[in-house]
Amino acid sequence: MKKGARFGSRGQVTIFIIIGIIIVAAGILIYSFYPQIKSTIGTGEENPPSYIQTCVENDLKDAVNKVSLQGGSISPENYLLYQNNKIEYLCYTNEYYRNCIIQQPMLTQHIESEIKKAIQNTVDACFNSLKTSYQKKGYDVTLNPGDETVALLPQRITATFNYTLVLTKGSTDRYDSFVVSLNNNLYELASIANSIIGFETALGDAEVTTYMTYYHNLKVEKIQRDYDGKIYVLTDRETGNKFQFASRSQMWPPGVEKPTT
Repeated sequence: MKKGARFGSRGQVTIFIIIGIIIVAAGILIYSFYPQIKSTIGTGEENPPSYIQTCVENDLKDAVNKVSLQGGSISPENYLLYQNNKIEYLCYTNEYYRNCIIQQPMLTQHIESEIKKAIQNTVDACFNSLKTSYQKKGYDVTLNPGDETVALLPQRITATFNYTLVLTKGSTDRYDSFVVSLNNNLYELASIANSIIGFETALGDAEVTTYMTYYHNLKVEKIQRDYDGKIYVLTDRETGNKFQFASRSQMWPPGVEKPTT
């Protein structure tokens, strides 16, 4: 029994020694490969695409929110003031009894252009900051600006920057494109707005309940603003995303009652 006890104690000591060797070996491996592990896991500065996503994202959200509340424009020129928002007329006539004329026949492309202009200064600042960050870490950095596009797509908005970034420090890493994505269904809301505008220019009005019957998650409000026209407010009930715009069509002069049929 004593021999077995001694053997058991010796075996336990052996196991502890093996575990200790494994821990030490693991520590050496982690220490040796830490730069590569850190680069793979990445923080914003270690991963250029993530850095640009984080840097640009908030201003992209702000720009999308602004154009959504202002009829698709950052700085509306022909607008109706409502709840401190200058809401662009997307269909307009200054004549009574007349149907309106479409003001933005390429609404989706117009919105994309407006968002792109709104974030331009931020994009420049973010890429300059990225370059400076890597230079401070001892990298040789080559950064060449390229084409920039903003696209409204189903259920998302993407901003693509075809900038070429080359980082050299021992090895060389190259990036030819950066994409910032935002979950937002402005594409769908703008498409519905286009449909409503079609009724406004053809009939002088649109029946909003039809849209809510067909799109169950959609809320459509039509707000009459005296003789200045009306405001359509499209709201996604699930996400809270909103798009609103103004229209002035088939207006009647003060004191003249509009026919009900």
